[in-house]
Amino acid sequence: MTTTTIPASSGFGESVRRLRIGPYLFVVALGLIVFVAIGPQQFVNALTIGAIYALIAIGYTMVYGIIELINFAHGDVFMVGAFASMFVLTSVLGQEPNSSADSAPQAVFLIVTTFLIVMPVMGLLGVAIERFAYRPLRNAPRLAPLITAMGMSLLLQTLAMIIWKPTIKSYPILLPSEPINVFGAVINTVQILILVITAVTLAGLMYLVNYTKLGRAMRATAENPRVAGLMGVRPDMVISATFIIGASLAAIAGVMWAANYGSASHTMGFLPGLKAFTAAVFGGIGNLAGAMVGGVALGIIEALGAGYIGALTGGILGSHYQDIFAFIVLILVLTLRPSGLLGERVADRA
Repeated sequence: MTTTTIPASSGFGESVRRLRIGPYLFVVALGLIVFVAIGPQQFVNALTIGAIYALIAIGYTMVYGIIELINFAHGDVFMVGAFASMFVLTSVLGQEPNSSADSAPQAVFLIVTTFLIVMPVMGLLGVAIERFAYRPLRNAPRLAPLITAMGMSLLLQTLAMIIWKPTIKSYPILLPSEPINVFGAVINTVQILILVITAVTLAGLMYLVNYTKLGRAMRATAENPRVAGLMGVRPDMVISATFIIGASLAAIAGVMWAANYGSASHTMGFLPGLKAFTAAVFGGIGNLAGAMVGGVALGIIEALGAGYIGALTGGILGSHYQDIFAFIVLILVLTLRPSGLLGERVADRA
């Protein structure tokens, strides 16, 4: 009988290899560079915008992980979520566009009630998009659902323009913008709310995917829908649930974005949607943790680029050209590392 000796360190080495901490260290290093190079204020701004990118990117990556579809209408679901929340705040809850909550309990009531109404509505919108736009094309060539997604994006933009008019709307103030000094940076209550809600939402989603029956069904469907169906999983139900979750997260991101910038428009979902797609590809399309890492990393890269783009171009380009960095990242990732920072998961990519 042959005996194989396993080195004592192999178990620890395997654990470290499975952790794949390199991409996470990369994001931490980027954050430290921004913190040192352009100051704590830009670092806070980068985290805030990166958190919103992460919320939107998860919708892209979950849908791709299940049915391998790039849902380009997802950014416009984000936009509709912002407008729907504005309607709830002004027409249902009676909040004036330029007035804030009178007290902390009222602010909590406004935020919680808005989420409880808007998230199910956006979930229904996500299911409707999947049922009527994507499901009939599930077995069609890849180009057909991609074109349909673009058409759905234009349809949502057009409907929003008709319903809410093609003008920028003032968004109600959810919280009083009282500045708080943290390590030399000024952070307001809305930014704190964005970071807290994003952290809680992402933690809950990771628990859902990894430790619940629905999460196991998602992973099984992502690996092989036909085999999952033979094992008692209903792929159509899982796909619908994925669209509900993705659209609900987009609604949260839309509310946070509009509350942070104080406005909403029918075109507001286009650029954040493309950037969130870039974040999903950057982190590893189909990988939940990758979407989170990619969103935060993209926010940090944008902040760093905005701080130095003037010096890099000799003053030709200003900080308002920071959007180009997202697409430079997309080109570089697709060219040098198409699988992203964390890589696309196959059996566990949902």
